[in-house]
Amino acid sequence: MPPPSSAAAPMNISGVIPTLAVKAKHHPARSETGIGALMPWADRLWFVTYVAHTRLTGDGTGLFYVDDAMRLTKHRASVVGTYANRMIHAESSQLFMGPHAIDTKGRVRTIEPLVDVRLTATCRHLSDPAGKVYMVGMEGEFAEVDVRTLEVRMLADLKKELAMGGRCCPHFKDGYTAHGRVVVANNSYYAGDFLRGHSDGRLAEWDGKQWRVLERTQFNTVSGRLAGDLGQAIFAVGQDRASMMLKVFLPATGWVTYRLPRATHTQDHAYTTEWPRLREIESERWMLNAGGLFYELPSMTYANRVWGVRPVCSHLRIVGDFCSWNGMLVMAGDQTTPIGDSNAYVGQPQANLWFGKSDDLWQWGKPEGWGGPWWDSEVAAGAPSDPFLIYGFEHKCMHVSHDAARPLTVTVEADFRGDGRFCPVCSIAVPAGGAATHVFPDGFSAHWVRLAADSACTATAQFFFT
Repeated sequence: MPPPSSAAAPMNISGVIPTLAVKAKHHPARSETGIGALMPWADRLWFVTYVAHTRLTGDGTGLFYVDDAMRLTKHRASVVGTYANRMIHAESSQLFMGPHAIDTKGRVRTIEPLVDVRLTATCRHLSDPAGKVYMVGMEGEFAEVDVRTLEVRMLADLKKELAMGGRCCPHFKDGYTAHGRVVVANNSYYAGDFLRGHSDGRLAEWDGKQWRVLERTQFNTVSGRLAGDLGQAIFAVGQDRASMMLKVFLPATGWVTYRLPRATHTQDHAYTTEWPRLREIESERWMLNAGGLFYELPSMTYANRVWGVRPVCSHLRIVGDFCSWNGMLVMAGDQTTPIGDSNAYVGQPQANLWFGKSDDLWQWGKPEGWGGPWWDSEVAAGAPSDPFLIYGFEHKCMHVSHDAARPLTVTVEADFRGDGRFCPVCSIAVPAGGAATHVFPDGFSAHWVRLAADSACTATAQFFFT
């Protein structure tokens, strides 16, 4: 049998198929056409795009699918909006994506009251998981939707519930339900927030009666496995001035904070973090995209702790979502974004998908980054810092500074096993009101490190991995 004609195959340039690009129109306003969510479903790869805001036209964006022959189709039910939500509702066998409910035969129904809401998360219902889902909007809308009738009931305005200031521009990005709580993430973070050292970003949870704020800083994504023996943790990822943050909830421990390095400052602002995700990309194989780094992250926890977090690569790509489809790793992009011609050197809004395999990520940029547990932080004498990831980087050094009027001794402790047992490694003498640098020896490795100072002070401790 002769080989298939190359003319029948779509052009593929390093994993990008140009004929699958989605484009927004030029008029009346050039906006954005990022791909916010991907999902294999009903024998196709479905995705939904987003404009910067529904006040901008974004004509040409909406609900699309790709078939096995790599043909792109815009669904006739498509509507223009700002969407990045996706969830399979098991009991009704429906994919919720954007303001749409899609059954296993690919039939689409639209949730009309939510078309103009910038939907960013769909999550399971606390009291009626078989009959309803929750929807989260970027401006803080929190609603429930009947999975059969698609009737919508607004439940809360999260800006008010979470005491977000009047100066805040809300930017809710994700939500997830497990262990009797709904957890939501808001990534509000703007230029002035760096100097303030705080923002109107939020990580918060709801038990069906009351909302509780967990963190008052930028959080981008929250996810986990719903049930089973392969892990029951809730993972939430955000950041502050000091580093990326990984918060983990387990019933036995409550919320525990870990810290990760960042590899870029181009994804700090609320608008430029589109959209860090934690996904199962192969069967039982999870990847986390956060702060310009991809990580392996096990869904399982051992001894009620997380270890085995491994950096894979550094990158500058905006990855709206990623998943496995037909044996490939697929990444959603957001390549060209004029947004009202705010950049005169960017043209027609467009985005595309990248197709490869998961192991390709190891050929991207070598893992590098920086961050630490302290940044002008109030440090109590003898109190250990949050654990900071040190595993998987080649060269490691740390800079420490403080404002105390006397010399400071900082003890470095390492968790070599990953089970939360820290052992002293070394002590660093820092002169009064000064700074010191410690270079870790080649080959030094552990899962996590943490620091403790011998007296109270305001201190900064930053690691640099090269």
